[in-house]
Formats: sequence, C-alpha cells, structure tokens
Amino acid sequence: MPETFGHHPWTVQDLVDGVDSGRVRLPDIQRPFVWGNAKVRDLVDSMYRGFPVGQVMFWENRADEHTKSIGVADKTQAGSMQVVDGQQRLTSLYAVVKGAKVLRDDYAEERIVVAFNPKTERFAVPDNAIRRSAEWIHDIRTVFEQPITARRDYIEALETAQGGERLSRDEETAIEVAINRLADVLKYQFYVVQLKESVGRETVADIFVRINSQGVKLSSGDFILTWLSVFWEQGRQELEDFARHSRFTPQEMSRMLDRPVRWTPKNPYLTLDAVHMLRVAMAVGNGRAQFADAYNALRGRDPRTREIVPENRERELEKLKEGHRVALDPKNWDEYLKVLERAGVRTSSMITSKNAVIYGYALWLIGRTRFGVSVDALREGMARWFFMVQITGRFSGSPESKAQEDLNRLNALTERTPEAFLEAIDAQIARTLTADWWSLSFPEDLHTSNIFGPAYLGYVAALTILDADTLLSTLKVKDWLDPSRRPVKGMEKHHLFPKDHLKQDLGITSYSHINQVANQALVEWSDNIEISNAKPSEYWDKQVRDKAIEGDRLAQQMWWHALPEDWTELPYDDFLKERRRLIAEVTYEGFRKLSDPNYQPRTASWPVADTTPVLPAFDELVRDGALAAGMELVPASGQTESIVEITEDGTLRLGDEEHKTPDLAAQADGAEDVDGWEYWMVKDDGRLLAEVRQGANA
Repeated sequence: MPETFGHHPWTVQDLVDGVDSGRVRLPDIQRPFVWGNAKVRDLVDSMYRGFPVGQVMFWENRADEHTKSIGVADKTQAGSMQVVDGQQRLTSLYAVVKGAKVLRDDYAEERIVVAFNPKTERFAVPDNAIRRSAEWIHDIRTVFEQPITARRDYIEALETAQGGERLSRDEETAIEVAINRLADVLKYQFYVVQLKESVGRETVADIFVRINSQGVKLSSGDFILTWLSVFWEQGRQELEDFARHSRFTPQEMSRMLDRPVRWTPKNPYLTLDAVHMLRVAMAVGNGRAQFADAYNALRGRDPRTREIVPENRERELEKLKEGHRVALDPKNWDEYLKVLERAGVRTSSMITSKNAVIYGYALWLIGRTRFGVSVDALREGMARWFFMVQITGRFSGSPESKAQEDLNRLNALTERTPEAFLEAIDAQIARTLTADWWSLSFPEDLHTSNIFGPAYLGYVAALTILDADTLLSTLKVKDWLDPSRRPVKGMEKHHLFPKDHLKQDLGITSYSHINQVANQALVEWSDNIEISNAKPSEYWDKQVRDKAIEGDRLAQQMWWHALPEDWTELPYDDFLKERRRLIAEVTYEGFRKLSDPNYQPRTASWPVADTTPVLPAFDELVRDGALAAGMELVPASGQTESIVEITEDGTLRLGDEEHKTPDLAAQADGAEDVDGWEYWMVKDDGRLLAEVRQGANA
C-alpha cells in the first residue's frame, strides 16, 4: 500500500502564522466562505475548554496556480501547504486572531469579532449591551496580541465602572487565570493530516469528496464544482465570477476591481451562486437536471460496470463546456430576463421559486440554440410557461425531477423546429392550466394568508400584465412595483375588512382568517392610513366619492381588484369566497392577454361558467366540522403506508411537514399529477376526501 499521508502537530499559532504568510493556502476546490459568527464563537469556546474541534488536512504542494489565499490581504511567502479539509476552522481562527477581513457568502468583506467575560468565562458575539459593559473584553484579539496589557486594561475598566472600588485579590487572580487560559488557545494543538506531494490532484479531489460526503456536508453541486476545479479550472472560476458579479452593478464592480466593468448579470429578480449557473450549463449541455446523475456522468463512470472511462469523461466535459458557453453569454441572459418582465414579474419578492428562474433559463437557451426559435417568439412562449410554473408552484417540490421531465420532453421531439418547441411548451401549459384548475384548484390555492404564495403572486403578476390601476388611485400597479422606484412609502396591502373591525365588531380572532389574501388589496400607503380601521360600509363610499371615481373607471377598478357588487354588505366569509372566484377570473384574464397577441378585454372566455359551484377548501371542511382535527388519512390506493393527520389549523401533517391542500400532501407522498382529493381517504370509514367535500357542499 503506498504511503499517502502522515500526521504532524500544528498549534493554532503555527496555523495562523502559516495562513498570514501565505505558506498555508486555500485550494480552489473550496470557496473562501466562513462560518456564521456564533459558530466561530463556539469554536473558540471549545478550544478554551480543551475540547476536540475536528480534523484539518493539508496537501503538500507548492504549485501556486491552483490556490487562493485565505483572507483578502496580500501574502509574503509561496504556498507549500494547501487546505483539503478544515478550511472553515482555519479561516475562522485566522479572522479572530489576526482581526483580518474575510469574505462572506455574499462576497462582502467582514471582520469577525468574539467577546469574552473573564468573570463568567463566557464567549459571545458582541451586541450593544456587551460593548457597553466593562465586564466583557470586547474583542479577544487584544488578548492574543498582548495578554498582559489586555488583563491590565480590563481590570482598570472594571474598577472604574465600580466607582473606583478595587477588586479583591481573589477576583484579580481568577481574572488573570481566565485571560491567561484564553491566551493559551494559541497553543492548542491540531494533529494535521498531511497528504504527500506525490498525491495527484484527482486523488486529492476524490479524498475531499469522500470526507464531506460522509457527513452530508456538501451538495451534489458542490461535488461537481470540486470536479471542475480538477478538470476545468477556468470554467469553475467563470461560474464563480458570474455569480459574484450578479450582486453588483457595473459601477460597483468597477470600483471593487479598479478597472472598467461594462456589464454584470445583476437583476431585480435574484442573486446567483455558482451552482445556479452550473444547473443551467448541465441542463443545456448535458441534458441533465439531476446533479447526482450528472456527477457520475462527468466522472466518466459507466452505469453498467461502474468503472471510470476517460473517453466518457471527456465527452461529457465537452458537452458541459458548450452549455457553459451559452449560459454565461450576456446577450442570452439579458434577453431571458425580459421573459420574466413579460410574465408580469417585477421584483424578487414576486419570484416563488429560484429554480423556476434557473430552469426557465435553461429551456429558453434550448429553444434558442437547439430549436432556433426567434427571440420575440421565444419571449412570448416562455413568458406563458413561466407564468404557469410560478402560479402552480411547479418547482416547489422535487425540482430536479420536474426539470428532468421538461428536458426529456424536449429531447424526445423528432423535429428540431421553432414550431415544435413552442407547441411542446404550449401543450404542457394546456395540460396544467385546465378549466377545472382555474375554476376549482386556483380559488382553493387562494385560501391562505400567505401573500408570498404562488396563487396570490400570480394574481399580482396578472395585474401588471393587465396594466391595472392601484385601487382608489390613478397610479399603475406595475409602476409601484418597478424595481427602479425607491419611494420611502409605496404601495401597501390593505385589509378590505380591517383587522380591528373583524376582531371587535365581528368577533373574528384567528390570525390566518383575518389575513386571508382574499381580504387584501393593493392601495397607496396614504390611502391605507386614511382608511385605517373603518368598516367597509363607512370608508368605501367616502373614498370613492372624495376621489371622484365613478362610471366605467369605478367598474374597471372593482373588476381589477376583484370586488363583488355590494361587497361592503356581504358577510365576511361570503365576501372571501366570492372574491377568490373573482381573483381567479382576473388572473385568468392576465394569462389570456399573455397568450393572445390579439387580446380583447373581458370577453365571455372564462373557461367555466360562473354558475359552477365553488367547493369548500380543506381548512373550511375542518372549520365547519366535516373533518375533525386528529383524524387520520391514508392513500386510497394502498401503494404507500403513509398516514396524514389533520391539524387544528386545517392542514395535513405528513411526517414533520404540514401541507395546506390534499394535492400538496399527495405530492409530498410521491404521487405526481394526481387529484389529492381522490388520493386520500379517511382511515376510519374509508370515505374519499372528494366524497366528504361533495357531501359538505350538498
């Protein structure tokens, strides 16, 4: 057996000095991010008490071309030790002992400070109270630099805070012992595993993956980035740079890099990380959305023999490079962002799933590069697709599997024409957004207090597509949501039935019942303040009269904002139910305008007649007693042995997770594209939920 490593003692002082000089370097198979401050505090506390704090592994290698320094300062020595495992510990120790700035995961520089109380021997991340207290050494770095001076300054500050009263000899002795013990943390000894210089880079990467996979510390995406660092370092770095630049404007990057930067991928929808863009490149180049499979393919592993085949590896890498090239092309990224705007999305708060944005970009690129769809046609088709995945929450569960389904569907097309791509996209949309979905499922999805849920955000997106006014205003919803606007006060969500009115006059105390999204409308903040807690019957007519809103303008605003006729006189629950139906109708109109270049407003195109009965939502069945809290549900098919418990809040608890609808609970149980009402039955009497629902509506 070849000797690949040895054990060598390194003190904290040795490690920190090695990092500071540059002798100890961070290899590019890891990223220079550090733990949260509380975890750094716990690390120092453990060493202070003599507890074990985990292993450190180095690779003896003097090749600087594959290394990055820890911290942001310049180094004086050439690297001879590269960190394979324990980078977070070393970065944290270096930051605390030297007071050096390090990079956070948002690429911001920060100093990490830990405070120490010698009287209680406690460590803490300093807050304002600790900074004002004489009982704390506010930064333990002072102890590591000059322990005698730190002890003297601490005792003087403590005596001053006590009105000049001297500490007793016992108190001084205890403080001295505690501070000296803290200073001795620099003598804490690690037995570092040092890999020999003869060990190759691929072996080092494999060791790194094996170490981290045992504790499930890294994702499959991190493993692929590790692999890239070995076989295509430039590509890995380009992914990192693209992600970093997505956080800053060109002007900000120009100042940071001290050179002109004309473009960055910064956008109003999301900040990127390297794994995001890796997903796009893998999907476009390799046709893979599932990272576990993609990792094995990139390594060249034969699925039958499990052996590594170099030819397979090279072939997959070339595919990845092509996907990488088009994914990081600024023209492609900028054109794709117009899809989101066309779909009515204006800000990051309107994004229901980052995966929807990422996989949407992958499909856009496939349509553009593989099927030759024109930019204009692709924008319209993908806007419809994005609206669909947003409003249905398609990527809220098992996103890799869903994305792989989309990739497989396109890959199976025999014709590589623009028409074939758009027909496949539209067919998927039509299968998902059926008439029953619009008239039944979507109103049920609105039965929530979550204003950031897919259904309500879909409605807001529809208002931007329809160029709707803000309620009781001449300003447009899309203008208030414009990310370039930064008003001190903007648009707010107003409770149409105000909270205090519901509590005091109607006796409704349930937070989720009061804050139903069907009780909220978009108004200017000044109107929201003026309305305050007045009853609808008191404020509505006055607001309409004072603002001179009448005739067609009033009718249009009431339609946009889904207000039933005589809504101020309706019982609250009747109002909610009717408004959910109207919100669904308005949202459908927004989608129809998105889908039809010759759109004409509000024709008789609502997919199901208004007379269709609205079946009760799941939590309504619980609230009305048709289902009871504590009841158990099981799959009617008997394919799994899962048991769902009905909660007092009207949700379905499956394991440790709660789900708002039977559909979501069925998806969590592994059943895709099924009717949750038909999937679950009451364990005790065998009734399907659909039967319970129909009976309650009779």
